[in-house]
Amino acid sequence: MKEITVRYVCRECGHIESKWNGRCPECGSWNSFEEEKSVLPLKGKADQQPVMDGAVRRLSEVPYERSMRVSSGIDELDRVLGGGVMKPSSVLVGGEPGIGKSTIMIQMLSHLSGDGDVLYVSGEESPSQVRMRAERLSLRSDRISIFCDTRLEVLSETIERMKPQYIVVDSLQTIYSSSIASMAGSPNQIKAGCMELSLLAKKLDASIFFIGHITKDGTIAGPKLAEHIVDTVLYFESAENGVRLLRASKNRFGSVDEIGLFTMDADGLHGMKDPSSVFLSSRSGETLPSGIAFTSAVEGSRTFAVEIQALVVPAKSGYQRIYSDRIDSARVSRVAAILQKHAGLDLSDQDIYVNVAGGIRLSEVSIELALALALYSSKEDKALPGDLAAFGELSLAGEVRPVAFSVRRMKSLSDMGFRKVLSTENKASSQIMAIGVDNIKAALIAAFSRRK
Repeated sequence: MKEITVRYVCRECGHIESKWNGRCPECGSWNSFEEEKSVLPLKGKADQQPVMDGAVRRLSEVPYERSMRVSSGIDELDRVLGGGVMKPSSVLVGGEPGIGKSTIMIQMLSHLSGDGDVLYVSGEESPSQVRMRAERLSLRSDRISIFCDTRLEVLSETIERMKPQYIVVDSLQTIYSSSIASMAGSPNQIKAGCMELSLLAKKLDASIFFIGHITKDGTIAGPKLAEHIVDTVLYFESAENGVRLLRASKNRFGSVDEIGLFTMDADGLHGMKDPSSVFLSSRSGETLPSGIAFTSAVEGSRTFAVEIQALVVPAKSGYQRIYSDRIDSARVSRVAAILQKHAGLDLSDQDIYVNVAGGIRLSEVSIELALALALYSSKEDKALPGDLAAFGELSLAGEVRPVAFSVRRMKSLSDMGFRKVLSTENKASSQIMAIGVDNIKAALIAAFSRRK
């Protein structure tokens, strides 16, 4: 007989308490504790867990292959993963419903099936639905094995028997173990399933991909411990113009700065080869409305031009409010304070709305100069020249500080047709003219006095 105990688990972070609390002391979430029955084994009879390697040896004696990466067949996915699928590894993929998580995974398996056995574990769709998707995407379904039982014990036995090289679990929230007295999708079930399958995949020298649901806050549902267990965490985001963005928030085998850009059509997800102009609005002529400024963003090995939009209007409530989804509102507030202190632009009684064309999120400090120009342009109702871009970091003293990859940024802006760039560098070439400024006041004078 096994002892059954009741405990309360936070669905946001997985913190465990012996009694219900209104607020989680670990992550601060309110009303996040859920009752969960835990089945504990008797003393001396612990449940068996898969072990990667039980031998103790010198680290220098551990064998490994220098070429452990395999191309997924999707260039943009390889870029975000750090050069391809690592063997062995575990990857967690999250995103909104319908954004293309299952589509990209089955496209990947179709390509990888030429390198070894692949297994698609479906807990949400029937085998016929998965086959219909594969045929709609013109994929060979005879090389993809499918398994639709989400019982953890049965799934583990199946994987050990088949020994597939690549596994996709769709989704992690549907996996459940009979030894845990809680429903599928609970924090304890997610933690146990993710841990056991990840260890099993590494024991078999396989790569496993988990598809995960996300919460209303945009984070992967379940305890944060699941993200710590896996090697890589990927997020799918949807831009406003139909472009899908794939980002890595954690990657043990590569950089987290790279992004993948995809478009979706009837044939599935396709990588974008040249995304340089996808985040710019189409405008006729060079006349811009007020509140528009251009800058250059660097994401990993990619550099592209982006359009920052600002709207400054009198506050209805008498005090300043900032609405900004694509740029951190704290950064917008800081830039507004710099403009007020060092350029005499009073925004304390104004509502500020900030957006980025195309829906991409910007977190670089290099956007601060362009953001300041957009705010000033909207407040004073003065349009910037259509062929002017700017990049630079703003200090609290009103200085414009240099940023990394200035040569790459200028080349990208030049390729997009911009002829003048405000930055800390003062250079001139046949393609583009760099106007060097060292403080925000000089930048405003240079931007709004050069009309030709």
